[in-house]
Parts: sequence; structure tokens; C-alpha cells
Amino acid sequence: MSAPRRRGGGRRGRAVAPDPSAGSTRERLVRAARTLLEDGGYAAASVQAIAEGAGVAAGALYRHFPSKAELFVEVFRDAAKRDLAAMGEAASSGGCVERLEAAVATFARRALRHRRLAWALVYEPVDPLVDAERLVYRREYCRHMAALLREGIAAGELPDQNAELSAAAVVGAIAESLVGPLAPIAGPCAPRRDVASWWQGAELTRPAPTC
Repeated sequence: MSAPRRRGGGRRGRAVAPDPSAGSTRERLVRAARTLLEDGGYAAASVQAIAEGAGVAAGALYRHFPSKAELFVEVFRDAAKRDLAAMGEAASSGGCVERLEAAVATFARRALRHRRLAWALVYEPVDPLVDAERLVYRREYCRHMAALLREGIAAGELPDQNAELSAAAVVGAIAESLVGPLAPIAGPCAPRRDVASWWQGAELTRPAPTC
């Protein structure tokens, strides 16, 4: 029996021009959903809009994903994988402190470059499945940060500390510092360029002077 047709609510984002030759149906669905999220968040990413962007019938989504939330999880995983790869490349050379600063600044710049998508993926209220994936990504991000901190401690570039706890604190500080700049309706906050620049030269990882 074929999957039932379902429709998502909310306003529509800009039309996504379908390209039936560009990858598999599953890949086109993920790409269309990502484009709509970047344009207008989850409200813009209705089933019908996603299907139109992918060049398929609405029911095709449910032949590739159990639900629209599962599709959003796939979009999140793809974006997170790209972010982690970019951060890893940025932190591939230099001293441990410089590598840590480069990784953090890279994350901030990528988020600010794709502001609406970053807000949808990291902050916007959504299905619990996506929230669970956010926690998985946050733990992975903390793991990478902790590894860099441990290298810095071993090399004598950083004071001895609990690397896991410090990594969690840094990740939390990054998330909090980006809330205002990424918010679709932003109140008073630091200019976006200043946020990324601050993280590039942050003193959080510098050893404290001894008395």
C-alpha cells in the first residue's frame, strides 16, 4: 500500500528549482529541504514545498524517510558533518591554542555565513528527533574540543584542567554568543563580524598569569 500524502503547514519559502538529474531522489529531497530551511526555517519547509523542490510527488518523501522529521535529521547530519570537516581542516596545523581558536572561529563564521540555516538547525524549536540529533552533534563537538585541549595540556601550552569539562564550557559559550547574531528577529547584540573575530582571538585558552 502506498504511503499517505501529508502536507506540512507554515509559509512557503522561495521556489527551489528541481533538477531531476542531480543525484538520487533521497539526495534531492535533502538538498531541497536544506534550501527551504535556509530561506525560512521549518515553517517554510512543508512537505509539498520540499517535494516540488526535489521534482517529485509529495508521497515520494515517505518512501525515503519515515517522516518529515527524519528528513530534517538527515539535513542536520549532513550540515554537521560538513561543519566538523571544515573545523578539522582549520585546526590541522599550528600550535594547540592556535588550532583550537581556528576551529572555534571557523564554526562561528560558517554559522554566520548561513545564518537562517544555522538558526533552524541549532536553535529553532522543532521535533524531538532533531533535538536528539542536536545532542549527538554537541557531544561530538565537545569530543573534538576536548582532544585539542588535551594536546595543549600535554604540550605545556595550556594549564592542567579537566579537558572534558572545559570543552563543554567552551561549546556552551559559543552557542550562547551566537544566539543573538543568528536570531531571525535580532535584538541588540554584537555585530556578526565581531563575534567571529572575538573567537579567533579569544583568551579563554591562554594560561593564566602566575602571581
